[in-house]
Amino acid sequence: MPRTKLSLLDSMFLASESRESMMHVGGLLIFDRAGAAGPGFLRDLADEVRRSPVVHAPWSLRLRHPDFLSHPRQAWVEDDAFDMEYHLRRSALPSPGGERELGILVSRLHSGQIDFHRPPWELHLIEGLEGERFGMYIKMHHALVDGYTAMRVLASSLSGGPEDHAAPMFFALERTSRGPRPEGGATLGALLRMARDQLGTSRNVGRAVLNVAKSVAKRDKSLLAPMQAPKTILNGRVGRARRFATQQYALDRLKGLGKRFGGTLNDVVLALCGAALRRHLLELGALPEKPLIAMVPVNVRPKDDPGGGNAVGAILASLATHVADPRARIEAIIASTTAAKDQLRGMTKGAIIQYSALLMTPLGLQNMTGTAGRTRPAFNVVISNVPGPREPLYFRGARLLANYPLSIPFHGYGLNITVNGYAGTLNFGFTACRDALPHMQRLAVYAGEALEELEQA
Repeated sequence: MPRTKLSLLDSMFLASESRESMMHVGGLLIFDRAGAAGPGFLRDLADEVRRSPVVHAPWSLRLRHPDFLSHPRQAWVEDDAFDMEYHLRRSALPSPGGERELGILVSRLHSGQIDFHRPPWELHLIEGLEGERFGMYIKMHHALVDGYTAMRVLASSLSGGPEDHAAPMFFALERTSRGPRPEGGATLGALLRMARDQLGTSRNVGRAVLNVAKSVAKRDKSLLAPMQAPKTILNGRVGRARRFATQQYALDRLKGLGKRFGGTLNDVVLALCGAALRRHLLELGALPEKPLIAMVPVNVRPKDDPGGGNAVGAILASLATHVADPRARIEAIIASTTAAKDQLRGMTKGAIIQYSALLMTPLGLQNMTGTAGRTRPAFNVVISNVPGPREPLYFRGARLLANYPLSIPFHGYGLNITVNGYAGTLNFGFTACRDALPHMQRLAVYAGEALEELEQA
C-alpha cells in the first residue's frame, strides 16, 4: 500500500485538531439549474457517482494512524475500503429555500467534525434553493488539501461553457505528474547562493523588526506589531458550533471605490469588514476603545523574482473600528496597510517569509502552550482575499453563480473572513464560532450597508 509522508505544516494542522478547534475548510458553490438536465439532476448525479465511484488521490487517502493524530510516523495511505455513500450526501432545504435556510444548513454541516478513519472530506448536494438553483458544499481537512488548492482542483472539473454535460467530478480527476526538478539542486553553488541569500534575508528582517520597534515606541498607529490588539469577544475559547454567512459584490464596484479613496481593493474589503464589526460590536456593547487588528495574507512581488511571480507574506492592519466616520475610517485603514506593505517592499522572498513568521510567533506560542483564547490575542481576526477564475464556469450545463469560502475559527480567533474572486464578483464568506459571536449573520448585512455608506462618503 503506497504511503505519503505528511509535511510539517500538515502535521501541525493535525496536531491542532480538537473537539472545538476543527481544522477543516470548505466551499459553498451555488449553481443556476436552468442549463442542467431536468429537475432530477442532483438525484441522477448521485446515482451515477455511486454506480461508478472513481476516486483518485488525494481524495482516496486516509490517515495511517487515525486514532493518534500526532503519531511520529503518521502518513497518508490509500483507503482500500472507500465508501462513496459516506462521502457523497444529499440535502434539501425547507421552503422557501432562501439564503437564511441555506446558511443554517451549511452552518450545521460545517460544525461536524471530520472522521479520520476515512479520507477526510465530504460533498453535500443541496437542492430546494429558490430561483431554480442548487448548491454544492465541500468540506475537507486542511492537512489533506488546503482550501486554495482544493478550489483549483474543483475549478478544473468545471467547464468554460454550458455544452459539456459529461464533466467528471473533482475527486475523479487524476493528479497530473510533476515536471522535472529545475536546475540548481543540492550543489555547492546552490548552497553558497542559499548562504548568501540567508545573509541578506537576516539584514532585511532585522531592519523591518527595528522599524516596528520604533513605531511602537513612537505610538505610531499605522505600523503595527503583534500583541497590540485589544481583547474582544472574538478572542476567547471556541466551541464546536459554527455560523456561516455570505455576501457578494460586483468587483468593479469595489475596485472603483478603492481608486476613488486612493487605496486598493483589499483596503475596501477591510473597510467593509471593519465597519460591520464596529456596528455589530457596538450593538452587543462589546466594542473596545482601541481598533481591532486584522492579520491579512498579501501577495508582494519580491525583488529576487524577475519573472513577475508573487510572494505571499502576512501583514497586520488596523480596521479603524474606533473611528465613526466612514471616510476617516478607510483613510486610516489605507495608512495602516500602506505602512505594513512598505515593510515588505524590496525584501527577498525568504525575508518576506521570515518576517511574516515573526509576526505569527505569538500565535504559535499561544497554540503550543494552550493559552490561546485565555491571553491577549496577537491580532483579532483573519481576513484574506483569494483570487479566482475570471470567466464564468459551468458544471454539466449549470452555470456557477457564486463560490463562497468557509474557513477555520480556532481558540483565540473565533471569526475568519475569507473572500473569493469569481467572474467579476467578490464573494465573502463569514465563518465564526456560534458561541463567540452571537447573531453573526448580521455581519454580512452590515457589510452591505457599509458599502453604501462608503459610496455616499
